[in-house]
Amino acid sequence: MPFISGEYIFGFSGFVWGNIVMLVIAGVILYLGIARKMEPVLLVPIGIGIILVNLPFGGLMVCNPGGQPFEAGSLSELLAAIGNGDIGLLNVIFTYGIASEIIPLLIFLGVGAMMDFTPAIGRPTSFLFGAAAQIGVFIVFIAAVATGFFDINEAACVGIIGGSDGPPTVYLTAALAPQILGPVTLVAYSYMALVPVLQPPVIRLLTSKKERAIYMDPEVRPVSRLESILFPIMIIIITGLFVPKALPLVGCLMFGNLLRVSGVTDGLARSAGGVFTDVLTFLLGLAVGGLMPAALFLKPETLIIVGLAVVAFAFGTAGGIWSAKLANVFLKKKINPMIGAAGVSAVPMSARVVHKMGLEANPDNYLLMHALGPNMAGAICTSLVAGVFLGMIG
Repeated sequence: MPFISGEYIFGFSGFVWGNIVMLVIAGVILYLGIARKMEPVLLVPIGIGIILVNLPFGGLMVCNPGGQPFEAGSLSELLAAIGNGDIGLLNVIFTYGIASEIIPLLIFLGVGAMMDFTPAIGRPTSFLFGAAAQIGVFIVFIAAVATGFFDINEAACVGIIGGSDGPPTVYLTAALAPQILGPVTLVAYSYMALVPVLQPPVIRLLTSKKERAIYMDPEVRPVSRLESILFPIMIIIITGLFVPKALPLVGCLMFGNLLRVSGVTDGLARSAGGVFTDVLTFLLGLAVGGLMPAALFLKPETLIIVGLAVVAFAFGTAGGIWSAKLANVFLKKKINPMIGAAGVSAVPMSARVVHKMGLEANPDNYLLMHALGPNMAGAICTSLVAGVFLGMIG
C-alpha cells in the first residue's frame, strides 16, 4: 500500500478496491468540470491526475526504492530516472513545482495581472469587509484542532479553505502539510465553484429583504491612474514590513497587477494572465490529482475537511455581512450589507451572487462593482492570513 514520507508519494503494490472508488470519484469530478462547468480549468486536470495515480502499475507517482527523493544532477539524469521507473512523472511535477511553491506563486502573479482593484481602492472600507470575512478561517482552524484528527499545521491548511482563494490555499498547504494537499485543494476549488449554492442561504438568514433591497449608486469613486500604480507598490511595502511571510504571495499578486495598470507592460500582463497561467493551472491540477491515491484520500479526515470547509464558507460569509452591518451603524448613507459577503474572495463568483440577490430584492439595484471591492480585498486578506499562519507555526 502507498504511504507518504515528508513531501514524497510512493506507488501502489497492487490494484485494490479503493482504487476503483477513486476512479469513480475521478469520473464525478470530470463530470462536474465538463458537464456542469464547475472550475473546469482545474477540476478536469485533477480528475485525470486521480485516474493516473490510481492505476498503480503505471508508476507515475513512484520514487526511488530507497525512500528518499531522487536528486538529479542534470536534466538527462532526471529523464533517465523517469524512464527507468526510479521516479514518477507526477512526482517530478509535484516536487519541483508545488513542493518548491513555485507554481502557486506564479499562478498568483497571473491572477494579479487579470484583477482590477479599482473597486477596492475606490471604497477603502472594502478591506474591512475582506478582513472580517477571514473569521471563518480562524473558527475552522480552532475547530479542526479540536476534532483531534489534525495537528496544528494541518488545521491551518483546513482553515484557509474559508478564504476561498486557491493559490494561498495551495501555497500554505504545500509548506505546512503536503500530506493533505490533495483533498484540501480539491475541496477548496470545488467549493469555490459552489459559491452560488453555499452563500445565498447564509445571506438570506442574516439579512432582511429590506436590507437586501438597499439601493447603492452603480458607480464607485473614480480612481486615478496614479492611485492604481501606487496601490500595488504600497501593498507590497506594507506587507513586507508587517507580515513578511505573506510577501511571496502578496508580492506576486501585486506585481502581476502592476504589470496590468502601469500602462507600459501590457504585453507582459496579457501573457501572465493568459496562456502562462493556463499552463501552470494545468500542471497544478494534474499534480494535485496525483496526490490522491485511494489509501491517502479515503480516510475520515477527508470527510471532515469537506464538512469543515462548509463551516468556513458560512462563517466567512457571515463575518463579511456582520462587518457591513456594523459599518452601517456609523454611516449616514447606508450600504447594502450583502456586499460584505463578497469578502470571502472567490473572485468573481461571490460578487456575482451578491449582485444577483440585490437585483432580486430591488430591480433597480446594481451591486456588482460595490461587491467586487470586498471581493478583491478578500484575495489580499487571505494571503495575509496565510502569512500569519506561516509566521506563527510554519
